Amino acid sequence: MIARLRGVVLEKDAEGAVIDVQGVGYLVNFSTLALGKLPPEGQTVDVRVRTVVREDAFDLFGFLTRAEEEIFLLLNGVSRVGPRMALGVLSGMEVPELVAALSRGEVARLAKIHGVGKKTAERLVLELKDKMKNVHLEAVSRGTAPIPVSGPQSDLVSALLNLGYKPPQAEKAAELATSRLGADASFQVLFREALKSLRAGA
Repeated sequence: MIARLRGVVLEKDAEGAVIDVQGVGYLVNFSTLALGKLPPEGQTVDVRVRTVVREDAFDLFGFLTRAEEEIFLLLNGVSRVGPRMALGVLSGMEVPELVAALSRGEVARLAKIHGVGKKTAERLVLELKDKMKNVHLEAVSRGTAPIPVSGPQSDLVSALLNLGYKPPQAEKAAELATSRLGADASFQVLFREALKSLRAGA
């Protein structure tokens, strides 16, 4: 099984990236937040990887820190939460915030993450609350190319710049998404709204 990749970022889109390792391109799925922290295309990256094999698919899921990978595995172990949903949860909240929300049983906050809902949030808290103390949060500081946390709009601009958009485009799309959905919307929802406006030529 593939556990780690070190190579060049060949391509990036809204859901994942192609990493070239000595001429072989690996399609790796990342959370929206992790994707925004990847270096630009053409630069080297070192990522942790989990391989998920099913009858109809062979998928790679990438992580920038040990903590992110640990949370992914814990989420994926919750009943009725598959790898795609686990990645979706990681897209909605930074790892330290997610650990805190699960530890404190903040169902309402977790339910705001796109695709989660109240029932799933309750199940996440029920099954994971007591496991959060074992997550190695110190690994968060060793991520690749972290984005300074300075508000949702700033994070959106940084993520869009990393996808190759020009600063004026990124700033306009981020401002539009925030004004339409509000600053309280999750990063994932804001990010998708910003991408939608960019693709529509707004």
